[in-house]
Amino acid sequence: MNINILSIAKEDILDIIPLLQTINTKTPSDILKQRVVEMSKLPNYECIGLYIDENLIGISGLWYSTRHYIGKTVEVDHVVIDAALRGKNLGKQFFKWIYEYTNNKGYEAVELNTYTGNTKSHKFYHNEGFDIYGFHFLKVTRKDKNFY
Repeated sequence: MNINILSIAKEDILDIIPLLQTINTKTPSDILKQRVVEMSKLPNYECIGLYIDENLIGISGLWYSTRHYIGKTVEVDHVVIDAALRGKNLGKQFFKWIYEYTNNKGYEAVELNTYTGNTKSHKFYHNEGFDIYGFHFLKVTRKDKNFY
């Protein structure tokens, strides 16, 4: 088993859609694709892929910024490991790589959000040394008020 972790090229960004749809079941496919393409063009966004051999089995977005409360930080976003391969320490390897990669770029902290009902992720992140510092609030301001 050959494991590689690489930045996903902008021209290959739609390769993440099948994994992303396992955690984002509400957003219509055409809108999800449009958003992912738009995100990939932003200068402070990068998508990382976890591959076994040539197969993409894990993804994570990285949002780079500087925050007044912590300094240079990377927000880990839409982390997914193929459900059939969970429990094999791939997530731990993935995060170890992310920590080293972002530290080498000069980032001082990693932060993230996780859905309240995703208790397995809470345990994983706690075991990775993450602490809970607050709540993430969201207000939809578009006319239909729907979350998707």
